[in-house]
Amino acid sequence: MVVLDGRSRHPREILGNKGHGIDTMRRHNLPVPPAFCITTEVGLRYLTEPGPTIDAIWSDVLDRMSWLEEQTSRTFGRGPHPLLVSVRSGATQSMPGMMDTILDLGMNDDVERALAEQGSAEFARDTRRRFTSMYRRIVAGDSEPPDDPQTQLRAGIEAVFASWNSPRALAYRDHYNRDERQGTAVVVQAMVFGNQAAKSGAGVLSSRNPITGANEPFGEWLPGGQGDDVVSGLVDVEPITALRDEQPAVFDELMDAARSLERLNSDVQEIEFTVEDGKLWLLQTRAAERSAQAAARLALQLRHEGLIDDVETLRRVTPSDVEAVLQPSLQPETRLSARLLAKGLPACPGVVTGTAYTDVDEALDAADRGEPVILVRDHTRPEDVLGMLAAQGIVTEVGGPASHAAVVSRELGRVAVVGCGLGVAASLAGRQITVDGYAGEVREGILGLTAWSEDDTPELRELAEIALRVSPLRAHASGGHPRLEDESEAGVRAAMAAGQTDVLATAPLITMLIALRITGGNDAPTTPPPT
Repeated sequence: MVVLDGRSRHPREILGNKGHGIDTMRRHNLPVPPAFCITTEVGLRYLTEPGPTIDAIWSDVLDRMSWLEEQTSRTFGRGPHPLLVSVRSGATQSMPGMMDTILDLGMNDDVERALAEQGSAEFARDTRRRFTSMYRRIVAGDSEPPDDPQTQLRAGIEAVFASWNSPRALAYRDHYNRDERQGTAVVVQAMVFGNQAAKSGAGVLSSRNPITGANEPFGEWLPGGQGDDVVSGLVDVEPITALRDEQPAVFDELMDAARSLERLNSDVQEIEFTVEDGKLWLLQTRAAERSAQAAARLALQLRHEGLIDDVETLRRVTPSDVEAVLQPSLQPETRLSARLLAKGLPACPGVVTGTAYTDVDEALDAADRGEPVILVRDHTRPEDVLGMLAAQGIVTEVGGPASHAAVVSRELGRVAVVGCGLGVAASLAGRQITVDGYAGEVREGILGLTAWSEDDTPELRELAEIALRVSPLRAHASGGHPRLEDESEAGVRAAMAAGQTDVLATAPLITMLIALRITGGNDAPTTPPPT
């Protein structure tokens, strides 16, 4: 059990990604609600011995809750100044949308009355409604939450630990060959309320654009909402620039924090935040999920700014990123000659074709038959991850670039267009379509695509020049070198074992990235951030 006060110095493997980010932010005096962490070690024990594990830590949990009460000058489960908490998962490696979170925990009749007296009856009712809905869905099925806040807390912690083995989390880890033995931490954090009053709201900010790689802030802002509203995709949100117009001082403070966190972490950050009556609170930060195109551009930007070195630059771009950038795309005349069926927001670049399926099970069956599948939904839910994995592309009726569909599509490398409008799923079902994740369009038919090469893209050319300087196996498109007949990892290993230093390859950059990973470039330390 670790208090996240900025002094713990525990590694990410113990605190989990979320806890580590909170502790880092508090260490640098950023505005973060107080929180404590039940570590990944406890999470692993829980999976084998649930009851005894919770029994063993429970007195420590209550001690830490007393600490939260002291930090916030509030009381858990009663008035006149009640403390509510969020209970969040915190895997060592980010698993967006795959595990459970419960907000507003600690609500009962007494707390609702106290919140009404503090704020308004509408705020109190809305907060209770949110808690009840989330608790029923994640913890208790159709049952009402218990009145006792400690009973709520215990059940909430157990539910979050147990979500490590939910079908969606298992499918996600299996797809990425993630270690099952890492487990998850649980972070318990004092609630702040974006639904409280005027000048309140919630949002998600990426310090740079995770779709295009542009060096500009990117994100969404929802006045009067909580964070789960923003990521659900079910509520109309505003671009992050709306916060600048509505509360310029808060926006400036958020941008300053984002720049500081970029320097501290030497990477582009995705920050969840709440504004409570004009006061900014940062809830978590992590490396932003990004498209393949953005991965290449952002790695080079950070290198140019001196935040990472050559080896780390190449580590940030995977062979699969390069393959995705090289995927065929539409020529303008082909695109414009096809009927436009839907228009939305580009969430992950690329162009894919296939048959539109609106039912996840039907999409999985089609993929098993070898059909190229486009999953079309009103919005995606965490349990849709199997369908998203099976699909070439994702289309949704609602949601923005920070919604579950958008974030997970970028993580999975699936072309995505979101927010196409109500009724789109029914209109596309069963049709053969082309999804253009650059233009945010869905066109009729299976359209012809034009292939690219590494030399066609300035970012890939620059990355190849860097790789030629640091890779143990230099790969070239032409010249008097032996041809690498097998460009798989096994073939690259064999060439290196044979002492080859220069080869010809059809995809030189991919070959060199594989070579760097074989020799441990994937684990090379980054350049320390500037002080």
